[in-house]
Amino acid sequence: MEANGIKVYVPVRVDFREDGVMLPRKITWEDGREYEIDRVSDIRHAAAMRAGGQGDRYTIHVRGRQSYLFFERSPDQAGSCIGRWFVERK
Repeated sequence: MEANGIKVYVPVRVDFREDGVMLPRKITWEDGREYEIDRVSDIRHAAAMRAGGQGDRYTIHVRGRQSYLFFERSPDQAGSCIGRWFVERK
C-alpha cells in the first residue's frame, strides 16, 4: 500500500459486469481492515480535489456512509497493470 499525502492506494476486490463495467465490492484499508461496499451510486470521470489527480470516481456507500473511490488509469494500457485504486485520506 502506498500513500502520497492524502492519496492512499488501496487493494480493491472488483466484479465485472457483462458489459465490462468494473464494480468495486470490498476495500482493504491501510491497517488491514476490510470494508464491504454496500452499493455504487455513481461512476464518472472526475478530479480528486483534495488528493490531486483524476480518474474514474466511484460514489460508494459503506455502512450507510457515502465516500469516493477513484480508479487511476495507467498510461501504459499494453501491460498487465491497467490502473490503481485510491481514496482520499480524511
